[in-house]
Amino acid sequence: MQFPHHIKSNIVSISILFFLISCNNTQEKTKEFADTTMVKQETPRPVKENVISYKQQKALTPDTVLQSLKDGNRRFAKNNVTARDHSSLVREASFGQFPKAVILSCIDSRIPVEDVFDKGIGDMFVVRIAGNIINDDILGSIEYACKVSGAKLIVVLGHSSCGAVNAAIDNVKMGNITALLSKIKPAVMKAQFFTGEKTSKNKEFSDLVGRNNVFNSIEVIKSKSPILRDMINQGEIKIAAAYYDMNTGEATFFE
Repeated sequence: MQFPHHIKSNIVSISILFFLISCNNTQEKTKEFADTTMVKQETPRPVKENVISYKQQKALTPDTVLQSLKDGNRRFAKNNVTARDHSSLVREASFGQFPKAVILSCIDSRIPVEDVFDKGIGDMFVVRIAGNIINDDILGSIEYACKVSGAKLIVVLGHSSCGAVNAAIDNVKMGNITALLSKIKPAVMKAQFFTGEKTSKNKEFSDLVGRNNVFNSIEVIKSKSPILRDMINQGEIKIAAAYYDMNTGEATFFE
């Protein structure tokens, strides 16, 4: 059958259009398959680990727990954290808890404490409050973690770019925040020997006050809790200072 010239041209154009669409769909499917394959290859298989038991907790020493946190933070900073089966761990942990450590941290949302030390469900107690300061309720919580539940290590974790620390440096007064910041003021006073600009805009000064604040919290723990002080003196537990760098994800420990 013979078609007029203009109809032949339309048929050719439509054929070319269908061919281009078919090629494009094939490329998209190929890309989708490649992306899916890449995701499957890059996604690590969850590790089936057990929640720590009472017997395992008893066998731990403060030094081994401390080293475990240091190792975990190195993995975190290198983006090599453990892929855990959280659903399984949740069910297993429902029968009891025997954590290795208790971490006193700031409430800053940019610091996922368990992830920072590459720890799973049931591994650590985490106490969070702005500026990682100490009050009676927090002391009671740490005493419970160590004396009652057997945690071997206390870590006070400060961090760079801390809003509470900077507010204390700038002498902010606002509602109940004022009373909280008063607990950070001793750390500011201890930094008065600093020769540079003593404002929150100076990162070096802010970090100095932040570290002072960590050490101050440790001193308050020792002075106000005979229970924890005795456990430290008897070697049952250890207390350590750590400072988290927002830029690198690394926690530097000061024992």
